[in-house]
Amino acid sequence: MEDRVDLAKSDKILTEILGLKHPPIAIKFFEKNEEIEGFELPAGRRYCQILMGAREGKKYKLTAENVACPAAAWALGFKEPPPMLSSGEMPTAMGIFGSAAAVRNTLASMPRLEMGKYKMVTCCPLGQSPFEPDVVVIESDPEPLMWVALAKVFETGGRLNFSTAVLQPTCVDVTILPFLTQKMNANLGCYGCREATNLAESETVLGFPIKDLDEITRSLQKLNEKAMPRVRGKTIYKALISR
Repeated sequence: MEDRVDLAKSDKILTEILGLKHPPIAIKFFEKNEEIEGFELPAGRRYCQILMGAREGKKYKLTAENVACPAAAWALGFKEPPPMLSSGEMPTAMGIFGSAAAVRNTLASMPRLEMGKYKMVTCCPLGQSPFEPDVVVIESDPEPLMWVALAKVFETGGRLNFSTAVLQPTCVDVTILPFLTQKMNANLGCYGCREATNLAESETVLGFPIKDLDEITRSLQKLNEKAMPRVRGKTIYKALISR
């Protein structure tokens, strides 16, 4: 996975085997603002919205200049939060939590990037990334994501532990957490990404560090030899209803 050809191959394997409607998304953090050929800096975007653009084929940059979501700006280390957010007043007024104290308790649990360390994050389709990303995110119906999660433990076994506050699932849960912990994470979505993007009610999100990409693609190919066709063929269910 040292060049774009490997990323394109992995993109193809993931998309075809899983039957994804949208390509996996490559995410990379930069410590400096950079001009990168082909990457746009769209005005006033939330982080979840640049993910939405990437899954539709766009190449986007997000910085302190164009980030529109104060919670994502805080999580990415771009800007300090406004008092209306950090106090818990704004999410409470939106009806997301029952009290400002509950919001503050949730915000205190959020992993965030060091303030000012990173100046820019890019998102694009995995197969079109001109550089090795830090994190891969997949937005999909749950069934394909189940196979990605199983592929992660296919060779080692064990359990996967997913963490979410049902708040900031795209910026924190599937991007920052996999980046900081170097572990896969998934969630159920949240108020923000479901209101602000075209993420369907039936879809959710999973992310993993780039170091896992080769392992996952290899294991998916093995799962696709027997387990996936049998499950997707509903063998046992068909036998049941044919009685």
